[in-house]
Amino acid sequence: MSAASTTPTLVAVAHGSPDPRARQSVLTLIRLLRALRPGLRVELGHLETDEPLLADTLARLRGGAVLVPLLFSRGFHVKHDIPSVLAGAGHLNAVTAGCLGPHPLLAEALHSRLVEAGYRRGRAVVLAAAGSLDPESAAGTEYTASMLSARLGGVPVLPAYASAARPTVPEAIAELRGRGHREIAVASCFTAPGLFATRCAEAAPGVVAAPLGSHPALARLLLHRYDQARGVRSEPYPRAVLAASA
Repeated sequence: MSAASTTPTLVAVAHGSPDPRARQSVLTLIRLLRALRPGLRVELGHLETDEPLLADTLARLRGGAVLVPLLFSRGFHVKHDIPSVLAGAGHLNAVTAGCLGPHPLLAEALHSRLVEAGYRRGRAVVLAAAGSLDPESAAGTEYTASMLSARLGGVPVLPAYASAARPTVPEAIAELRGRGHREIAVASCFTAPGLFATRCAEAAPGVVAAPLGSHPALARLLLHRYDQARGVRSEPYPRAVLAASA
């Protein structure tokens, strides 16, 4: 039996969005994963709205699978929705990897997108995220904000949310202005364009970073979570390969 046939399939679990740009962005990320790890089977499953749905993806797989959520903190989707779908796939030897954040590679991707958008050193930042009623999710976003702050030299980075939690992006901007900051950028902690990313971008007073999409650091992070779930060390990826894939 070949190594490829015994290696678990990486199933990237996306939320799904009515915005057609979201699916295209995630598919581009899937292509990058396949390029970075030749021979690894990588499939996509959505929790809602878009096809293929996660349940349908799992139904056609055999053997082993590692589900990697394209989600940045441990909220309802990670704790309830994904396990519920996975419970219906008893034919698979499957596990769920950790969510993407917090992690230094996530901070790297957020920093890079800010720079691409024209961020200038010293500006305060609002870290825009989806939001959740789960306090563990908020704690994860706050930790990611602190990691991004460290990468930016210690400037204030306030987490803000598009739904379910507070502060909202306008509220976080108002707080920073109250502290005397006049130039404020918005970092987008979203995988792809969609309603929440658009809502947060529209509230930005100036520089607003694009969603992370197929950023090479995000792809590396997905593969790292996959390897963690399997109990193996991540493979290094040459910077030339990553730059060519950006």
